[in-house]
Amino acid sequence: MNFLRMSELNLTDKVVLIREDLNVPIKNSKVTSDARLQASLPTIKLALEKGAAVIVCSHLGRPTEGAPETVYSLAPVADYLTDKLGSQLSTPVNLNRDYLTQGVSIKAGEVVLLENVRFNIGEKKNDATLSKLYADLCDVFVMDAFGTAHRAQASTEGVTQAMRQAGKTVCAGPLLAAELDALSLALETPAQPMLAIVGGSKVSTKLEVLHSLAEVCSQIIVGGGIANTFLAAQGHSVGASLYEVDLLDTAREIMSKTEILLPEYVVVADKNDINFDDFIGSLQQATATIKSVDTIGDNDMILDIAPESAQQLADAVSHAKTILWNGPVGVFEVDTFGSGTQILAAAVKDSEGFSIAGGGDTLAAIDKYQVADGVSYMSTGGGAFLEFVEGKVLPAVAALQIDA
Repeated sequence: MNFLRMSELNLTDKVVLIREDLNVPIKNSKVTSDARLQASLPTIKLALEKGAAVIVCSHLGRPTEGAPETVYSLAPVADYLTDKLGSQLSTPVNLNRDYLTQGVSIKAGEVVLLENVRFNIGEKKNDATLSKLYADLCDVFVMDAFGTAHRAQASTEGVTQAMRQAGKTVCAGPLLAAELDALSLALETPAQPMLAIVGGSKVSTKLEVLHSLAEVCSQIIVGGGIANTFLAAQGHSVGASLYEVDLLDTAREIMSKTEILLPEYVVVADKNDINFDDFIGSLQQATATIKSVDTIGDNDMILDIAPESAQQLADAVSHAKTILWNGPVGVFEVDTFGSGTQILAAAVKDSEGFSIAGGGDTLAAIDKYQVADGVSYMSTGGGAFLEFVEGKVLPAVAALQIDA
C-alpha cells in the first residue's frame, strides 16, 4: 500500500482536520472507557508538535441525522481531550457545533473538536456537498480512524475525494498507518508458518475470514460455536451445542485448504442448567465437566476447550512465526469456561512470532488475562479489521492510496 503519512509532512501553520474514531461509551456526561481516545492522542499531539492548528472530527453512536441529541454529543470528549493534552494546548478544546455554517476560527497550537458528524444530513450517504464543506475547513486532511475505514461516508471517504479535487493534501495518520502496516505484514507478506485463532459463535459471521485465512495460514485454531460446526463436519456429535448444520460442507471445504486444529477434549454444561435469557448469569452456577469430543451427550453444550487440549493447541502457537487472533475460544466471561482462552492468550503472549489481535471480545480477553504486553499489535478496527482480513477494499483507505 502506498499512501502519504502525516509524519512525513510539514504542518507548520497548517489547519489540519483529523478524522478519529472517538466513538466511546459515555454515562452521566463522563467517558467510561477511554481506549479509543488514548489511541488517538499521539496523532493529535504530533500535529500540535508540528505547529498545526488541529481540528478533530468523529462520530458517536447512531443518532438520527438532522436531529442532534445531547446523549450523542461529543462534549464529554472535548473535556477529556482538554485534560489529557494539558500543557500542549494554548486554550481548552472547544466543541464547535456551527462549523458547517460558520466555519472554524483556529490558530496554531489550538484544538477544536467538531460536534458529532452523524448529526449532519448526508454523512452516512457520503453526500458530496457535505464532503466539500468538511474539506473547506482545512489545508490538510488526516484519516486516522481505521475503525470507520470500511464505510464510505462524508467524513471518511468523501472528504478525501473533495480534498483531492481542491488540490489539497490528504494523508494517513499514525494510528491508521500502524494498523495498515501491521495487517499488511500479517496478511500480505507473513512470515511462515502462519497460524490463526478464530473464535465466535457462528461460522457464517466469519466465513469470508476463514476462506481468506485458509489461503495464507498453515494452521487455523477454531473455537466457540465455530468449532462445533467443524466438529460436526468431522462426524462428531455436538449434543445441544450451537452449530450450523447448513455449513457443514463449507467447513469441510475449508478443512481441505488448510489444517484446522480442533480440541480432543472440551468443557461442557448441561443445557437444562442454562437460562438463555440470562446466559452468563446462569453459567456462573452451571457445573463444568470435561469430556472427550467422542462422548458428548444429547444435553451437553460445549462452552470451552479443555485445558489439556488448549495446551496442545498452545504448542502449535509457539511454533508459528505469524499469529492472527480474532475471537475467544470459549465463554471466557465466566472463569469456569475461560481456561481455553486464557491458555491460548498466554501462548500468544509468550510466542516469539509477530502477533496481531483484533475484535472487541478479543481485546476484552487480552485485558482480562493481562497479556497486552506480549501482543505485537492490537487492532482497534472491529468491523474494518474483519473486512481487511477478508480481503475487502476499505473505501477510506483506497481513497488515500497514491501511485507508486
